[in-house]
This record gives sequence, structure tokens and C-alpha cells, in this order.
Amino acid sequence: MKILPVIICGGAGTRLFPENKSNLPKQFIDFGNWTMFQRTLERINSSIYLPPIISTNVKYLSLVKKYLKKYKVKDYNIVLEPSKKNTAPAILAVTLLKDIKSSQPIIFLPSDQLIEDKIKFNVAVEKNAKKINYKDVFIFGIKPTDASDQYGYFLRKNNSIEVSKFFEKPDKSFAKKLIKQKALWNAGIFLSNKESLINHFIKNQKNMFVDCLNSVNKSVKKNNCIFLEKKSFNKIKPLSFDYAILEKIKKIKSIKLINNWSDLGSWKAINMLFKNIRFKLYNKKNLFKRPWGTYRNLFRGKNFLIKELIVNKNGYLSLQKHKFREEHWFIFEGKPEITLGKKIFIPLKNDLIFIPKGSIHRIKNKFKKPVKIIEAQIGKVLKETDIIRLDDIYGRIKK
Repeated sequence: MKILPVIICGGAGTRLFPENKSNLPKQFIDFGNWTMFQRTLERINSSIYLPPIISTNVKYLSLVKKYLKKYKVKDYNIVLEPSKKNTAPAILAVTLLKDIKSSQPIIFLPSDQLIEDKIKFNVAVEKNAKKINYKDVFIFGIKPTDASDQYGYFLRKNNSIEVSKFFEKPDKSFAKKLIKQKALWNAGIFLSNKESLINHFIKNQKNMFVDCLNSVNKSVKKNNCIFLEKKSFNKIKPLSFDYAILEKIKKIKSIKLINNWSDLGSWKAINMLFKNIRFKLYNKKNLFKRPWGTYRNLFRGKNFLIKELIVNKNGYLSLQKHKFREEHWFIFEGKPEITLGKKIFIPLKNDLIFIPKGSIHRIKNKFKKPVKIIEAQIGKVLKETDIIRLDDIYGRIKK
């Protein structure tokens, strides 16, 4: 039996752009010639899958249709939520659709993740979809690359496929302890079937099940769009699938992905991505020399700019601030001395430094090895003229 792919596409992107609620959700950010939504669609462009269902908020309908048309996806359905209720109601609403058979394998995919090797991914999906019974839920795990506090973690029983415990976004110190115990990141990808999911929702979230069923039964279908009924759906308490179901199931199975993976949910993740692909983006026209070293413009998006900074030995950027932008520095080589407000410190490799708008800051390199930083600038004005210099060893302060 082919697998039904469901793309969860309801995020607002406010983690990346907290001050600007009108920005595109991150799955639709154009990174030159691709978006994360596009990559998700490409991942399920395989003979093992049925045509996809897109689960999204009603206000993103035009965006979703625009990109489906752009990527030439003709066979699909869209389930439209009248309000945002997190992933548990989104998953349940799709599962309750009448046209889906009880034995139908379903995979739920976030729309804002990158998985480099889609062939390996789909082999793992197909292999495990054949094993699903009336009570199985498989979750996908990723070997952590660092002690991030941005992801959930889970432990497995004696390194088997069975999950022993979940940890919802622990702090960094506890994350380090989990990694030593061989914990995996929870990728937010779930594989099950209709019968199993309905059984778990009835047992663990009865009120949600009743309200969601009423909303689905009273939904209106126009062409390939299913508009969930508002009154019943709005009664539902917002809950993540992890909290509503996974943490309450005694036996959950896991699939470990051997893949380069990112959900690009933070500027650190985006900066790490550009660190890895920066050589492909090098262009002589985008290289600029400064007394302290060089910088390259790697990519310009809507209200953000990604740069690579290389600060030479004894290079000092001016002590400065910005009126219109904030910055995120990802340190990937060298030992910079950072001034941020009244603090002076040397960050560790792979640290992310946040520079709020209007904050006084500076980078110094007092060591032999060049300092290399990926910088993300965020704001409506992203120009070199938005530099207010307070001190500069190269005499660039305008009188």
C-alpha cells in the first residue's frame, strides 16, 4: 500500500522575525532558487507516495496554492484550519477525513526541514511503513550535532528502536547529559496509520477527538480545499502532538535517520547552512575589502542579508551600533574578542551571538588565526550606511 504524505504547513516564522508578523513563514522564504516547502515536496515526489495533503491555516491558502502551482504539483488536497491549534489537532483533522482507509499508512512531515538524502529517507519510510499495526507510532530521530536547546530529545531502550523517554527542549547543560546517553533529536516526523492514531486520540484526548470529528464532519469542500468547521475547531485546546499523544503512549518506535538534517528554526541553523554552502555562493562582485579583513554578501532575502566576515590578525572592527537592524553572528573559526554593550568576552566555536538593534558592539582578533563569522542581518534597512561608529582605529569616524 502506498503511503499518504501529509505536510504540516502552519508555522508563522515569528522565531526568525519576532518583530514583523507580516513576514513570510520560514517554509516560504526564498533562498535564491529554492524554499523549504519546495524541498519537502521534492522529498515526497516518489512512487511510494500518494498525492499529498497539505495541512495549513486558512490565511496561508493563497501562499500554499501559489507555491504548489510554481512547483507544478497538480494532484493534492489542502485541509484548512480556521485557527492555529498546534500539531495535534492538525494531525487529527487529516486522520479523520472519510476518504482515508483505516489501514492507510500516513507520514506527517513538517514543511520547514531540510533532509539532504531523500533516497535514504524514503527507503527508511517505506521499510517501516510495512510494519505498522493498529497501535504503532514511529518517530524519526537525528543524531545531535550539538547540545541545542531548540529541539526535543528522546532516549531509546538499550539502543533498540523502542523509545523510553521524551524531553521537550531541555536546557543546554541537560542536553549535554542526554547526548552522553545517546539521546536523539526528535525530528518532528511521524509515521503511523489511521486506525492507530484514532485509537490513541480517543484514549488520550477524548475532548479533542470529539470537537475535531465534529469540525471535520461539518467541513466544506471546494474543489481540492477542505475548510474545517470553525465553531467546533475553535473549542480545541492547542497542543503539540508530542505532548498530547507521544508522551502518553507506552510503546513508541523510532527510526534513526542517517542524514544531514535541519529544521532551520533559528538563525544559528540558517547561519550553519550558509557556512556549509558558502563556497557555492562565492562571487568576486560580492567580495569587499576592509582594513580589518574582508566580507562577502552570500545571500539577500526579504528583510535579511547573510554575510561571511573574515577578520585578519590584529583586525579590529569599529565600535559601532545600528539604527535599523539586528545581527546574529555564528562563530565558526578563530577566537574573536566580542564587545557587546558593557560586556567583553571570547565566545566558543559554533556559538551564536545576538546583537540587538541599537546595541554597541565590536569584533577584535588578537590571535594569529583569522576569525570567520557568518553574519545574519535582519531589518528593513540593510545598508553599510547604517553604521554609527563610536571608535575606530582606522580613522573612519566622520566628524
